[in-house]
Amino acid sequence: MTRARVLEDLKTRFSDDIIELFDKSPNRVYMEIRPGAVVCVGLYLFRDLGARFNIASGIDMPDCFEILYHFTVEDIDLLISVRVKLPREAPRIQSLGRHIEAVNWIEREMHELLGIEFIDHPDPRRLLLPDSWPEGVYPLRQDYREWDPSAIRDRGV
Repeated sequence: MTRARVLEDLKTRFSDDIIELFDKSPNRVYMEIRPGAVVCVGLYLFRDLGARFNIASGIDMPDCFEILYHFTVEDIDLLISVRVKLPREAPRIQSLGRHIEAVNWIEREMHELLGIEFIDHPDPRRLLLPDSWPEGVYPLRQDYREWDPSAIRDRGV
């Protein structure tokens, strides 16, 4: 499949779900979608197009939480970054890790560090923070305040 065909197919197939499609360069496309479409879009890229899941990143923005899921369609050298924005007051989204095993750990990390809830995640256990870390305290949020007055945190979390 050609690059033009992939982009046209995405626009047609997910016309109701795409908020914005930004064709950044010959090798890079950003596609913002409705959060409710993350599973169907992710599965289409992964299973139907044979794209490789690279990584996802979560960001605490001033007005929302943003997740970028990065997929590569290697045959045509195209990186597709799927962006979803979640409301600050209820950062919840269906788990893509339930369907694509490689997404599992990064969703666990985003939950632990940012407090994003991944609905139906197959393994919601802690991944990075110690068991003594309090529930509901997320160290990568902009509003994070140190909860342990005796802690010396000069090397990250």
